Amino acid sequence: MFYFGIKDIIDIVLVALMLYYIYRLMKESRSLNVFIGIMVFVLVWLFVSQILEMRLLGSILDKLVSVGVLALIILFQEEIRKFLYNLGAHQRMRSLVKLFKSSSKKGADVDKETIMPIVMSCMSMSKKYVGALIVIERSAPLNDIVATGDVIDAVVNQRLIENIFFKNSPLHDGAMVISNQRIRAAGCILPVSHESNIPKELGLRHRAAMGISQDSDAIAIVCSEETGSISVAINGEFKLRLSAEELERILTEEMPK
Repeated sequence: MFYFGIKDIIDIVLVALMLYYIYRLMKESRSLNVFIGIMVFVLVWLFVSQILEMRLLGSILDKLVSVGVLALIILFQEEIRKFLYNLGAHQRMRSLVKLFKSSSKKGADVDKETIMPIVMSCMSMSKKYVGALIVIERSAPLNDIVATGDVIDAVVNQRLIENIFFKNSPLHDGAMVISNQRIRAAGCILPVSHESNIPKELGLRHRAAMGISQDSDAIAIVCSEETGSISVAINGEFKLRLSAEELERILTEEMPK
C-alpha cells in the first residue's frame, strides 16, 4: 500500500525550493538554457531507468550522470561558490554567527575616526571630480583582492586617501581596500559585474563596485570622475547620488562593529 505522509510533502517542497533557487541562479548568470538541458536529461534518465526499466540504456545514462556531476561542479564553480556564500551570508545565518562572537564587542560603536576621513575625502574628491573606488571589508575576507594591489597597511587618513586617488598617482586607477580600520592595500583589481540592468551612464568603477558587492559582503564606495556623484554598492544593490550625511549614515550602519 502506498503511503503519502507529512515527510513526503516536506520532501517535495524542499526539492521544489531547491530547483527554484537553482533556476534563479542560472537565470542571473545567463545559464538558463544549460539548466533546462540538465533538467531534460534528468527526466529522460529517470524515465528510462525507473519507468521503462531499460537496463542497458539505463546503465549508460547512470555512468553519464556520475561523470556529469563532476563536470557540472567544474563548469559552474563560480555559481556554486556564489550559492554557498549567499547561504552563509543570509541575515539569519549572520545573526547566529554573531552569537558566538566575544561579548566585549556588543554595543561597540563604529569608530568615527575611521568613518569621517572616508566621508570627508569622498566629498573633497567629489567636488574636484576625482575618480575613486574604496572597498571596505566586512565578514568575508578580501585577501585575494588585496593580493592584486600594493600593500600599504596605514591608518585611515583623509589626505592619504586623496593622494592615492590623485590623477597622477600610479594607484589611482585601482581600488583601495580598508580592513580592520586600516588602509590595507591600493591599486587592487576587482571583479567586474556584467549585469545588464546597471544604468549605462555608470562606468567601469561602478561595475567593479557592483561586482565586489555581489561576490562578497563588502561595502564599495565610488566617486564618479564624470559627474562627481558618490555612490555605494552593497549586497548587489546601488545607492546613488549620496550626500555626506547619507554616506556617513550608511557607513555607520553597515561597517563592522
